[in-house]
Amino acid sequence: MTYPDGPLPGLAPEQETLFEGAALAYARHRPGLPEAALRLLAGTLRGRPSPVLLDLGTGQVPLALLSAGAELTHIGAVDVSPQMLHQARQALTPVLGHRTLTLVHAAADAYEPLATLPGEPESGPDLMTFCRSYHWMNGEAVLEMADRVATPGGAVVIMGDGSLWTHDADWTRALRELIQRYLGAERRAGTRRAYAEPRRSYEEDLADSAFNDVTEHLFPVPRAWAPHKVLGYLRPTSFAAPELFAGGHQAFEDEALALLHAHVVDGSLVEEATFRVLLARRPEEAR
Repeated sequence: MTYPDGPLPGLAPEQETLFEGAALAYARHRPGLPEAALRLLAGTLRGRPSPVLLDLGTGQVPLALLSAGAELTHIGAVDVSPQMLHQARQALTPVLGHRTLTLVHAAADAYEPLATLPGEPESGPDLMTFCRSYHWMNGEAVLEMADRVATPGGAVVIMGDGSLWTHDADWTRALRELIQRYLGAERRAGTRRAYAEPRRSYEEDLADSAFNDVTEHLFPVPRAWAPHKVLGYLRPTSFAAPELFAGGHQAFEDEALALLHAHVVDGSLVEEATFRVLLARRPEEAR
């Protein structure tokens, strides 16, 4: 069962439009979650009577967990982009089965649980996930929100693997330099501003929060990219989306494709990524 929801407070205009129009491309081209990471997440739900997931950000986690066979009773997804929420609904509805689904259009730190409908659990989330999304948020405020809504024994998970902008390889450096030649030296974060690195590390945010019992898990993820797949990956990013190029996007893609083909080795472009998971609990509840 799904139902629409009204917008909640906390949305700045630039937040709401940051990934406008990118939802379908993001779903198609963004790498998924490693199986080992999914097993770790599913393990946090084992033994919970009616497991509830709250995903804040890109919406990749719910579908991945369902595909991995995780036990879930209810799924909540929060995003600043209506398009990303629509994409989540389209992907999740066919596989929900008996589970219920809530989609909330809000900034993560402004999230408050909606009144439950018949058949939905009244408890808060047992697992709250931030996959490749936490760096866009007000960390202190969003972790305070997590403490308000998470169940006793609930876990917060911050995870991700950087991006092709941050990955250090010959071909990614060359690609980054090409993007900078078109858009300027600063990394863009949508059409309105440059990207600002988080003021503090995720670990520092967690250390000052209620969820300061933290374990780090690292999962190596080697990837082989075809040049045209890299272009698909870039289109929904905040740093190389088509609208940033002021009419020059096709020229950029033509040049990028030639550059990428020149760096191909044995038929592919290799990315040696590491998927990093910070699993955090309240200390008195850590197992």
